[in-house]
Order: sequence, then structure tokens, then C-alpha cells
Amino acid sequence: MDPDRLTAIDVHTHAEVSRTGHRSLSPELFAASEAYFKAQGHRQPTIEETAAYYRERNMAAVVFTVDAEHATGHPRIPNEEVAESCAEHPDVLIPFASVDPWKGRAGVREARRLVAEHGVRGFKFHPSIQGFSPNDPMAYPLYEAIEELGVPALFHTGQTGIGAGVPGGGGIRLKHSNPMLVDDVAVDFPELRIILAHPSFPWQDEALAVATHKPHVYIDLSGWSPKYFPPQLVRYANSLLQDKVLFGSDYPVITPDRWLADFAKLDLKPEVRPKILKDNACRLLGLTPKETPA
Repeated sequence: MDPDRLTAIDVHTHAEVSRTGHRSLSPELFAASEAYFKAQGHRQPTIEETAAYYRERNMAAVVFTVDAEHATGHPRIPNEEVAESCAEHPDVLIPFASVDPWKGRAGVREARRLVAEHGVRGFKFHPSIQGFSPNDPMAYPLYEAIEELGVPALFHTGQTGIGAGVPGGGGIRLKHSNPMLVDDVAVDFPELRIILAHPSFPWQDEALAVATHKPHVYIDLSGWSPKYFPPQLVRYANSLLQDKVLFGSDYPVITPDRWLADFAKLDLKPEVRPKILKDNACRLLGLTPKETPA
């Protein structure tokens, strides 16, 4: 991947359907997500279609699924399939994996294998769906492995559309996605690169505090149209956190086209925009320009 040829790097996109048609969410939770995002009937692109979409726009995308088998009973899309499909499109796709922390030592072994054998570049956690608090010591062996592997951990934070409107929220507890719980992780694993995903409603100030205080904590801007960003998030992105804020869409429920159109209307310094859209992600993910032949 040559970042010089890219206009942007989207650090938050989902693999929603496998090659066999298996969905990443149960029908009930998927329907709730569609309703929440007002995206009823949206197509679930294959990873190959996602690659074509981003290639047409000269962008790259981080792709992942969510492993929440313990809490939901719904089988995941295999991490190996996500990684192998991304490997077929290395010019535009970056594979992340998701390992349910409830899997214990088996999950730790899987994480190491995914990085060593499948080129995975980071890990996605969704504490509310996976049914755990990020600072639960149960998850610490997995974090320790990810820190040793030198790849980022991305945590969903704030409210989720998954389960919204379903009786009892589909069993999903919002409290697990308070970014202050991730602050403990940043203390206990000081070299772990962490991404707090989304504007963290109703804990936006908490997320800003953690990212300002902990040197390896970043914020991605996915899941919301920029026109709805809290003003303090825009203010910090334009100043103190300009080197730690990342472009993310939440594709396919929110498209980069829509996100970028609204992002262009934000009152940001000209020098900040390229940092958010690409430069910060390049540094975090270790992407460097290809050398020009002599």
C-alpha cells in the first residue's frame, strides 16, 4: 500500500457478510441497527465489493467484524476469511481481527496466530455487544498479547445502534462502552495503541479527557455524520488532539461520500484536515510511502 496515492484512510469499516452469506449479526440485531441508522435495505457488500468501492475513491479502509459469540450465541464471520480477502486487495484494504475476550487463552493464541500467519494489523472490541467491561482482568491476557504484537486495539465507545429498540436492548448493556473503562486499560498497558471509536455519546468529555491524558489513545470519528459532532469534539480535533483524531465512516451504514461531504463543512484549520483524513492513521498503522526506484 502506497499512502502517497491515497486521499484518505477510513479506519472503521465492517465486514457484514461472509462469502457464504452468513451475517455478522443475528437478524433481530441487524434489523435494529438498520432502523437506528435509517439504513433499511442497505446492501451488505462483500469485502471484494468494499475494495472496489474504496479503490474508485483512491482511499484505503480498515476492515473488521465483531466476535461476540459468548454473549450473543451468534457465530462470527471468520477472522481468517476477512484477512485473506483483504490480502487479495493490499492496495486498499487493511485487515483487523476481532477475538472475543471470553475465549481466554484460546483467544490469546488466536490473536498471535492471526498476526503472525494472516497479516492482521489490529483488533476490534465492542464491549457492549461482547458483554464485558474493558477493564475486566479477564481480558488482560489478550491485551498483553496485542501490546506485545505492536498493533492497535480499537474499542467501540458510547451508545450503539445495535439492539436499539429491541426489548431490553437485545441484552446489550451500554455501560460497558464508557471510555473511562478504557482509561484503565491505557494505564495498565502503557505501550498499547488504543482507538476510541465514535463520538462517545453520552461520554464525549470523558473520551476527550482520556485521549488528551494518555499518549497512545486516539479517537476515530465514525458512526456519526460530522454535522452532528459535539462542538467540543470539533474544538479538540482542531487543536489539542489534531494529531490523534482519525477519519472513520462506519461503512456500509454510513458512506465515506456522505461523511466527507459533511466533514468539508466543519470549521477546521487547513493543516488539520489532512492529519485527520490520512496522516494520523499512517503514523498509527505504520504505513510509509513506497520508495521511488533510482
